[in-house]
Amino acid sequence: MKSAPAPIAHALATALLAASLSPALAHDAAHDAAHFAAGAPGDPKAPARTVTVVMGEGNGTMSFTPDRLDLKKGEQVRFVLQNKGALAHEFRLATVKDNAEHAAMMRDMPDMKHHEANAVTLDPGKSGEMLWRFTQAGTFEFACLIPGHREAGMHGTVTVK
Repeated sequence: MKSAPAPIAHALATALLAASLSPALAHDAAHDAAHFAAGAPGDPKAPARTVTVVMGEGNGTMSFTPDRLDLKKGEQVRFVLQNKGALAHEFRLATVKDNAEHAAMMRDMPDMKHHEANAVTLDPGKSGEMLWRFTQAGTFEFACLIPGHREAGMHGTVTVK
């Protein structure tokens, strides 16, 4: 069998590559939309309410303090995150459904490392920040999705009206 001329082979290879990437790109776009259902990364030049959230564990539980926030649609919050525990923890802001799906993925891949605009992971004794603008009304969840942490009580609620 004779092979295709180089320009045709190149075009075929390009078409196959594009076709193979399309489902992945569609998944990423859908995933990002779910990720950011609670809003969008904040604008550092705009005013923000500061909320300090302490992460920790003890007596068989893991927690965020505070574990409940009431906000107004359009409000921008600078989360000052402090891990006062002996374990690494994360703060991930999304819908309850998205956090549950992501938690299942992390159970399957416990060493997964990721960087997302709506999440901060902190080692013990470390602090970090996340600036977030709440553009949608609704009830959202912040949670630590390190396997076992959410199940041990490490989640909270943001209600945006």
